[in-house]
Amino acid sequence: MKEIDSIIFDLGGVLVDWKPEYVFLDVFEGNEEKTKWFLNNICTLDWNEQQDAGRTIDEANKTLIAQFPEFEHEIKQYYGRWLEMLGGAIEGTVKILDSLVKKDCYKLVALTNWSAETFPKALEMFEFLHWFEGIVVSGEEKTRKPFEKIYNITLERFNIKAEKAIFIDDNLRNIEAANKLGINSIHFESPEKLLQQLKIYNIHL
Repeated sequence: MKEIDSIIFDLGGVLVDWKPEYVFLDVFEGNEEKTKWFLNNICTLDWNEQQDAGRTIDEANKTLIAQFPEFEHEIKQYYGRWLEMLGGAIEGTVKILDSLVKKDCYKLVALTNWSAETFPKALEMFEFLHWFEGIVVSGEEKTRKPFEKIYNITLERFNIKAEKAIFIDDNLRNIEAANKLGINSIHFESPEKLLQQLKIYNIHL
């Protein structure tokens, strides 16, 4: 194994706690069944990922409301109350990132599926997002994980060699795509487990 010199972090689910349920449990007055149904059938992850890939929020709302006019009010809550979907920082991972910054041995970048319209709000909220050398935001690039193009953008923009990089993501689909490009990957499950997995690459914090 070649020595690692670059670490690429996903953001949502790794460093930032993001769950639409935080909003829609309130919208549906604590009814978990209704919340689950709505997020599985109306404001789905597939729908959200189209905004991550560059579609505007205005277009997203118009398209979905045209399909489900009876849910217009609820659909508008998705981005109308978007900030409430952010549960805060995942502190254990932020501590790991802080330790990596202080070691000053690695190129630290982020690769995130995130709407270009909402990401600036996250930059205002989370100071640690400014610790990276740079962040590749899918909505700005008009493509997203797990498509090969966005990984190549990240590698080329920051002069990273796949075999000398680690990619950390909570979505196995994204991990598998990175592996196909020769990028070492860690499937994120918890900060505690991440610490142990980094040791496999001789990264001790």
